[in-house]
Amino acid sequence: MELITYPTPAQWADAIKRPVADRANLTDTVCGILRRIETEGDRALLDCEERFDHVTLSTPVVSLEEMDEAERFLSDELKASIRLAAKNIETFHEAQRFTGKRVETCPGVVCWQKAVPIERVGLYIPGGTAPLFSTVLMLAIPARIAGCRRVVLCTPPGRDGKVHPAILYAARVAGVDSIFKAGGVQAIGAMAYGTESIPRVYKIFGPGNQYVTAAKQWVSLHGVAIDMPAGPSEVEVLADESANPVFVAADLLSQAEHGVDSQALLVTTSSALAEKVRAEVERQLPLLPRHDIAARSLESSKLIVVRDTQEALALTNEYAPEHLIIETDDPHLLASGVINAGSVFLGHYAPESAGDYASGTNHTLPTNGYAKAYSGVCLDSFVRKITFQELTPAGLQTIGSAIENMAAAEGLDGHRRAVSLRLGRDKV
Repeated sequence: MELITYPTPAQWADAIKRPVADRANLTDTVCGILRRIETEGDRALLDCEERFDHVTLSTPVVSLEEMDEAERFLSDELKASIRLAAKNIETFHEAQRFTGKRVETCPGVVCWQKAVPIERVGLYIPGGTAPLFSTVLMLAIPARIAGCRRVVLCTPPGRDGKVHPAILYAARVAGVDSIFKAGGVQAIGAMAYGTESIPRVYKIFGPGNQYVTAAKQWVSLHGVAIDMPAGPSEVEVLADESANPVFVAADLLSQAEHGVDSQALLVTTSSALAEKVRAEVERQLPLLPRHDIAARSLESSKLIVVRDTQEALALTNEYAPEHLIIETDDPHLLASGVINAGSVFLGHYAPESAGDYASGTNHTLPTNGYAKAYSGVCLDSFVRKITFQELTPAGLQTIGSAIENMAAAEGLDGHRRAVSLRLGRDKV
């Protein structure tokens, strides 16, 4: 990890620069696959599975027998852990239910909102180097609470043609309707356009590599909503001299093992801590089974020493991390000044892993600086809010002149007449 000491504000942009993937030919590749899925349906989907996931399938549908087999395959300990995480995620998201309130803006004019679930949603769950069954819980549980009528899940199968059993068990616990063996760009295309087997959805959720991300962004321009733009996962630890370097190093490495393009940052007011953390990262790195992946991620990760906590906070808000762990004497004091972050973890005993799995918060979060403008996935992500208004004759009389004046000023006489006719000021 690179050590950067006391960067000036003018140097912050370079200090917190994220790794940039080579996107040459990315758009052409993604659009080519999407066009095939849109026009050829299942035939193109199965062909892409053979080409990219190296598996020959007769159907992308996961059967009930495969679901039952997966449940038998998992240990009781893992199943209990998944159920505990599901309970906490459900508890946290259940508390986010929207209650609309009728508001009388003036006598005779009443307005209100109603939350309506998105009817059909698609969930993409990566398989790849790590089967993210925890993401099934994070996406499917709020979809169920919101009342989405159809929840479709796509995930790449292994070379044996089967989906990881923990993904299938988590899907059953979370109440997923339909599961399909489809990965990468072809999965996004199938959910966006629909195939003979996979139904078209109205909004797509879930993380993925740069190809999946590009596919989501492309289909979002053509009638399908997505949860958010996203890039590689990232974490920042904001720490002072009270932090335990063993804990800090473990937090940085837990993020680095996600992928070679992930990034981990330490922002600290203590140069002594930075040196201890660097040594501890080197000590712990070989202990990880995924140490090769973590080592490559650490090449673009940083240890940044700043002058004081206010500078640390300003740098943090500029970086806008996906995950922010505050390991200081008084984390709540600093937390009050955080305005740009996806999810914040307070204190020496709140690792990012807690939010990734079982604390109850959602781990589908904005990355790549998008926390400056986007929220993480929550119950609101799965609903639309429809506004209503009701006017009595007296209510229209109260605001009618204002409507007429404003419509006339905008040159929209039809708008004005719609009011004037009701008030008897115009005749047809």
